[in-house]
Amino acid sequence: MNKLAAVGDEEGRWHLPQHAHVIVYEAERGDQLLTIYDCGAAQKPPSAQVIGNLVRIRAPHELERTVTGYIVSMREESVLERQEKDHFVIVSDE
Repeated sequence: MNKLAAVGDEEGRWHLPQHAHVIVYEAERGDQLLTIYDCGAAQKPPSAQVIGNLVRIRAPHELERTVTGYIVSMREESVLERQEKDHFVIVSDE
């Protein structure tokens, strides 16, 4: 499931809205499950789920640790980029 808007014609880059929340669950074998919501306050299903590792966040955000992983609350529009087969980064939308 991935309903995120692609950035341009490039593959592996998706737009994250200003108030996006990325819920990161630690999974077996060292992978993570990234569940992405357009807005943390909205009562809507997630926009996307991907399996991999969120290795870096280079955009304004807040981070909250949880028992099962962590929550990344974005503070500006940003881009989720696939770096390798299973590595992702979040960068400022420039």
